[in-house]
Amino acid sequence: MSAGGLRLGVSLGYWGAGPPPGQAEAVTLAEELGLDSVWSAEAYGSDALTPLAWLGGQTSTLRLGTSIMQMSARTPAATAMAAMTMDHLSGGRFVLGLGASGPQVVEGWYGQTYPKPLARTREYVALVRQAIARERLQLDGEHFQVPFTGGAAVTGGDLPTTGLGKALRSTLHPVRPDLPVLLAAEGPKNVAMAAEIADGWLPLFYSPAHDEHYRAALAEGFARPGARRSAEDFEVACMVQVVLDDDVEAAADTLRPHYALYIGGMGAKGANFHYDVFARMGFEAECEHIQELYLSGRKEEAVAAVPLAMVEQVALVGPRDKIAAELPRWQDSLLTTMIVPPRPDVMRTMAELLG
Repeated sequence: MSAGGLRLGVSLGYWGAGPPPGQAEAVTLAEELGLDSVWSAEAYGSDALTPLAWLGGQTSTLRLGTSIMQMSARTPAATAMAAMTMDHLSGGRFVLGLGASGPQVVEGWYGQTYPKPLARTREYVALVRQAIARERLQLDGEHFQVPFTGGAAVTGGDLPTTGLGKALRSTLHPVRPDLPVLLAAEGPKNVAMAAEIADGWLPLFYSPAHDEHYRAALAEGFARPGARRSAEDFEVACMVQVVLDDDVEAAADTLRPHYALYIGGMGAKGANFHYDVFARMGFEAECEHIQELYLSGRKEEAVAAVPLAMVEQVALVGPRDKIAAELPRWQDSLLTTMIVPPRPDVMRTMAELLG
């Protein structure tokens, strides 16, 4: 998975109250520096496709990836339509990154059901692939019924239907019938499924120190009957925070609020996938303390409770020489694409170090 060197991508990240300044300039610089790709995100604000199409239209070489499009936001057919359209407009440079998100967003924002995300993902991806391959779209599944004929199994009760639905084939011919699909995953079962049914994996809070743990999960998926890929041709594209600063603690301080939010405030107690990732790294006691502080409203204390060692597991922080010294462990890991923040100093430094 790491053969051929570590590629470098740039993340557009999430919007806040509006578009972050400097994104167009960052994408232009990324292409000038010879970076591999640009990636967009969505949660419950701006969407992933529109900024990627707008900014990607000003590029000619960068791959354009979603990290991630949330499955509950669109039907499989709508996702396939968008992916094929983007691939045409970009000349075959689009990468479809998908993810299940979490129950708070899926049920609270999109108004969709969340249970059994792995089974739902499997059916969703199967339908997306059917549509992109211009097969007739049809699946009588536990979570999706296409064509829709009442959907008792899917909806839990019969719904009115005209009975006129028919299995349709896309009118649009794809640039690539095997357009790459990458899956966001954190838990070992989800990671294994990504290796089985997808063309790549989008980890979050990945640590090279736990490389073997993830290699084992991926190997399980590659070994399943019908697996699409092997370790040799599977992409692993990961967002890695990079903060350049002569003061290591000051660099870590810029990231501590982010990790405290994900560990302490994302999801409910006992149902937080991000918490589990850091706990598996050996920070279970720290995670418990951070979550307790965060959920009790003591957010500043939760941020201060994030140890430097935790930050350094998943990010590159400090002066250039320190980052250069730590970079080989990332290059030796299973990552194939490192996605960095869109700051000019970071992109220039990482392009030089990985060049």
